[in-house]
Amino acid sequence: MFAGENGLQGDPRLKGISDAIRVVPHFPKRGIMFQDITTLLLDHKAFKDTIDIFVDRYRHMNISVVAGVEARGFMFGPSIALAIGAKFVPLRKPKKLPGEVISEAYVLEYGNDCLEMHTGGVERGERALIIDDLVATGGTLSAAIRLLERVGAEVIECACVVGLPEVKKARLLNGKPLYILVEPSKCQML
Repeated sequence: MFAGENGLQGDPRLKGISDAIRVVPHFPKRGIMFQDITTLLLDHKAFKDTIDIFVDRYRHMNISVVAGVEARGFMFGPSIALAIGAKFVPLRKPKKLPGEVISEAYVLEYGNDCLEMHTGGVERGERALIIDDLVATGGTLSAAIRLLERVGAEVIECACVVGLPEVKKARLLNGKPLYILVEPSKCQML
């Protein structure tokens, strides 16, 4: 579901968010149109509006844990967690977390990867939100869902700032709802 489908159609904040995201052609390799959210982070108003929209959406959903996907999910997740009264749990790449972890491997468009989470960071029955900056194929978010469900969490929704139109939400995200603020076609080209 795009924010525009959720009653935010015409909300000027969405245009400001889209305008603040830079598209870098052929990065990191030829043919890729990289959605650069670092320019969004430089725009105080657009960054605040992004957080505010997510907070407004999740404030009354009884979310107890916000799980941020490395690395860009770390830029949005902690602020959202603080504002809604939830804890923040980082989902990291392999060998980045000290102590005991559980892992979930997944396939990317150009190879394989893995997410890890501290054991004990999420408890059975907790209501979880997964946050990342962008969803393309849904592989990373699907791995995050599996990781949280393995410890007994209930994943309420996945949320991303940018979503590529070709993502097949229901199939790729294990039937979990996906909330997206903007599509890349509405972002500014470099």
